[in-house]
Amino acid sequence: MKVVHIVTAFPRHDGDVITPWLGGLLQALRSDGIDASVLAPAYRGGGATTWRGVPVTRFRYAPRALETLTHDETVPDRLHARPAYAALVPAYLAGGTVAAWRLGLGAPDVVHVHWPFPHAWFGAVARAASGGRTAVVSTYYSVEVRWVERRLSALRPFLRWSVESADLVTAISTRTAGALGAYATGPVPVIPFAAALGEGEGPVGPADEAPPARGARSADRGTSTTATRPFRLLFVGRLVERKGVEVLVEAVARLAERLPAELTVIGEGPRAEGLRRLVRRRGLEDRVTLAGRVDDRALAAAYRKADAFVLPAVVDAKGDTEGLGVVLLEALRFGVPVIASGVGGIPDIVRDGDTGWLVPAGNVGALVEAIEQVARDPAEAARRVRRGRARVEAEFSLDEVVQRLRGCYEEAIFRRRGAGHGGPRDAGTPAGP
Repeated sequence: MKVVHIVTAFPRHDGDVITPWLGGLLQALRSDGIDASVLAPAYRGGGATTWRGVPVTRFRYAPRALETLTHDETVPDRLHARPAYAALVPAYLAGGTVAAWRLGLGAPDVVHVHWPFPHAWFGAVARAASGGRTAVVSTYYSVEVRWVERRLSALRPFLRWSVESADLVTAISTRTAGALGAYATGPVPVIPFAAALGEGEGPVGPADEAPPARGARSADRGTSTTATRPFRLLFVGRLVERKGVEVLVEAVARLAERLPAELTVIGEGPRAEGLRRLVRRRGLEDRVTLAGRVDDRALAAAYRKADAFVLPAVVDAKGDTEGLGVVLLEALRFGVPVIASGVGGIPDIVRDGDTGWLVPAGNVGALVEAIEQVARDPAEAARRVRRGRARVEAEFSLDEVVQRLRGCYEEAIFRRRGAGHGGPRDAGTPAGP
């Protein structure tokens, strides 16, 4: 089976840290016998044409110096911060259309469209070039739906067409699947991300072999205000508005006299300088470390040191929020208790009282209380980690995601090539977590 993934961004070189979950997924699909490759835009005129064994085709859309619409940050974030970049969109669509036509001439079995607004058009072009043989699977990440509904309502007809024209539509979370219900004619299967990083060099073992929660390992792991070292908090992700890192910094400030805590923030983004100013203004230079971008080895070390992982997501000015939260999967695989906001796709992973702690988005007081609960009740933290890891292995493991995708690809091919022959079969497409 030949499957081409059409994406906005894909690693530009072997050490590139963008979309690690997608790179890992493509490698796993190839290991499972699927001939998976990528069509992506160029970045400054180039980018890897092969990444860890995955073939990559890059299409040009502007002079080298201007090809920065993608990769450094999401396109919606780029356009929101710098509206002048909208001038590149027509050229991006033109370059992608030409590349999609050439792609379709090779008649792949499936074109898997990520971020169908606007890539659904590329999928349709590839299918037309194949003479109608290529099936189109479109995966929605929630931002494209919210973006159109809240800021680009005139483009709702295109959003509806993007759903209706696909042979099969999937969503990364139950929340996103629900949002697509207004456009889809049938159930939308949920196929989430898989964790991109796990404890150790190889796959994590069964949940009953999971390491204990960090706060439970010894009496001096930050479990009380008299601990021999501070309670270690960790955040990993892009420093953009929807991540809500400022809320976490404020929580650390409030914790100062109640619980000795330290925060490490790993990631880069447009809000980095503002966070530095906030840390200085709150006098937290000795408690908050902005580590920037790190490699996989350093990231794994940070997870191993952490006593709790926090994803304080909010709904940003564009109406966007966390689509799923793959870093929560990574944290649980490393045995770290997780605290997150109950927005977007996060509740698919974090079930309050069961696999972690959920707090209202933007509520500093509730976040402080949750952090204190993790620190002062290591036995409960360990229980939730065990249940969280069991859920990760059952619903979000890479093998599970690959098999769900294979089933969707087979169903999409049947719908495309079996049209007029009794309708689509029941492939048992999973409803997701």
